[in-house]
Parts: sequence; structure tokens; C-alpha cells
Amino acid sequence: MTPAPVSAETVGELATTRPAPAGTAALRAALHARRLLLLKAVLVRVERARASLAPAVRTRFEADWALLERAERADPAAVRGLVDYPMTGAWLGAALAAEEGPGLAGQLAYLTGLALAAAVRAGCPVDGERAVPSGRLVLPGLGVLCCPSRRALLGGRPGLVRVTDAAGAAEVRLGRSAPGAHRPAHGGTGWLGLRELPGSAILLDDLDPYRVPAPGIGPEALPAARRPHSEPAAWAARWLAARALLSATDPARAAETGAVLRAVVPLAPSGRPGGPPMSATLRAAPGALLSQLPEDAGDLAETLVHETQHTKLATLHELVPLYRPGGARHQVGWRPDPRPVPGVLQGVYAHLALADLWRRARNGPVLAYGWRDRAERQFDTHWDQVGKALSILRESDELTCAGREFVQEMERHHAGLGAAARSSG
Repeated sequence: MTPAPVSAETVGELATTRPAPAGTAALRAALHARRLLLLKAVLVRVERARASLAPAVRTRFEADWALLERAERADPAAVRGLVDYPMTGAWLGAALAAEEGPGLAGQLAYLTGLALAAAVRAGCPVDGERAVPSGRLVLPGLGVLCCPSRRALLGGRPGLVRVTDAAGAAEVRLGRSAPGAHRPAHGGTGWLGLRELPGSAILLDDLDPYRVPAPGIGPEALPAARRPHSEPAAWAARWLAARALLSATDPARAAETGAVLRAVVPLAPSGRPGGPPMSATLRAAPGALLSQLPEDAGDLAETLVHETQHTKLATLHELVPLYRPGGARHQVGWRPDPRPVPGVLQGVYAHLALADLWRRARNGPVLAYGWRDRAERQFDTHWDQVGKALSILRESDELTCAGREFVQEMERHHAGLGAAARSSG
């Protein structure tokens, strides 16, 4: 599947960072097309590596792949949501990068849970038995079943999937539900289900093994927060308050975060006190916001806007390349370390969106969390930093023609924000 070419007008709209329905639709199509290509690449790799894989591994892979295809035929839209889930992308990248032999075999085990989750979403019946080498059967976007016996028995009827540990130590029954939701039809021993953040279909994913790379995130190599230390109640409360804050300031941006993001991944607390919370977006898993728990609703609202832009730009670059490989590094105002051109572009894009947000916030209603006071301080800082970094991009020879046009459109929006700020006093 190849995504339809995106129009220059749509790319221009995306360059302003403002929410654009046509842009969001184009990015979704591009993401799905890439996921299908990566899935096919995994299939080709397994075929080429048959001699290095044990017969049991090949048999399990073939059964899982057949179940995934059957689910896709039954309900393409439901399975599309699962294929496009952020952690599916992280797994695909790991599977394609794994060393041949045991390394690849270990990665392929994840397909069992992926296929089962697809069957649940599509309402397909399942049967048979599957190996669970890790002892934890992960169903992406749904949850995890502990399987001490390292074997899972599958059963059920159309619309209801039953998964049982072979030794009877755990069981869950999962009924078909709306895309993005998870709803076990019955409780079950050994089952941990994912939680939805209130008022949205966005998941608080504190279970998937691919949610954070093994080395960790950021200078401190932060790992993912694990249950019971992921603080779901605190995340839910902060999420509601942040969404209310965004909706009051810029309803279009609030809606965009709900349309672009699919999951929030809690990161472990920092080993050092103080400092802003760490947040990140993985290029292999756009749509997942990785973050430590922000201090307040204002911090989370800012993080949501910031990381949403990273997801948009990472997906757009796969569709319309904006830069070429290069080695130059540049100093920017928001980071202490010099950044390569891709990092400068990502930072400019995210901070331009924040400047846009702060201009609206300082002219908007007086809200809690010192929101308007923060806007007064932050707009000038971000606007100045973005202006200086735009000059770096303007002079770079690492941008493609599309990248140069993209930067020019960002410059126009940046100038417009400055003019609007001066006219409003």
C-alpha cells in the first residue's frame, strides 16, 4: 500500500503547526502504509531466515500470521487501529533489527499477542495452543496475561476470546468492543488490563515491553515506570485538568492531541531532584507520549502540545523527506548540547507550536495554574529561540527542497505570531 501524495497546500498547513484535518488524515494514511510495509518486511525476513529458526518457531509464526490475516479480513478498520498502535511500530523495528537465530525468534513471540488482540478487536473465534516463552502474553493495546506454564490455550466463540494458562493459573475472557477500548467480558486471575485516560480513547500504557527501548530514555537512561509505581490515579487527575486547560485556551489543539496521540507511557522518576519532567517521542513509535508525571496540569498541557508536534513531524518526514543525512551540529536555545539539523527542525517545530499556544493563552481567559502568567513569560522566550533557530535552518544545505519550503512556511507563521503579539500589546 502506498499513501496518496500529500498536496503542497496540506504540507504548508502542517508547517504552521496549527491543527489541520487534511494534514492529520494524510499523516494517518502515511503511518499505516509504512506499518504495512514493515509487516511485509518481517514476513520476508522470516521466509529468508527459515533455516535458522526452529520448526516450532516457524509453526507458531505461521499460525499467528494466519490469525492476523483472518482478523483483518473480518474487520479491517479494527485491525488497522492495532497495526498503527505505537508499540506495534517499536516491535517491528526491533524484529527487523534482531540478529538472525535466537534473537529473531525471541522477537517473533510478540506476534502471538498481536494476532490475538486483532482477533479480539475483529470478533474472530480462536482455538489452539501457543507457546509463551517469556511467561507473559502481551496483547498490545489490551493488557497482559501471566502464563507461568509458558503455554496458553485459546478458545471462545465469535465476539468472545478466552485465553487460559495451560496449567490453569490464569485466565481472561475478552469481548469485542469499540476500537481503542479494552473490555474483558469477565475478570480473570493473572490478567492486567490497560487503562484509558478519562474522557479519551488514549491509553496509559504501563505494560507493553516495547514501550521504552532497553537502554532507557534521555541522559539518565530513564526506564518505563512499572506497575504498581506508574501512578494511574495521578495521571488521570492531571490528564483531566490539562485537557480542560487546553480546551479553554485552544480547542483545536486539544482536539488534535486526542486525534494524534494513542498512548501515554509513564517514565520512572528521575534520580536527581528538581528540573523539568523528561518527555520524548520515539521515531519508531509515533503517537506515544513518553513522560515522567508532570508537576501540574500546565506542565502536562505544554508537554501534550510539544510531543504531538514531534509525532506529526516524524510521520511527515517519512512521507515527504525534509532533510538529508549530514553531520553539522548547531546550538539552540532550548538545549545545552549542540543538535544535528533533524533535531533543530524537530525542536523548532515543537517550540513554534508552543509560541502559538502561549500567544493565545496570554490573550485568553484567566485560568488556574498560573497559566496566563506563564504565557506572558514563555511567549517571548520561545518566539526568540525559534527565530534564531530558523536562521540556522535557512542557511543549512541539509534540507531538501520540500524541507526548505516547509521552513519558509514556518518562518511566515513565526513572523505572524510576532506581529499579532505586538498589535495586542
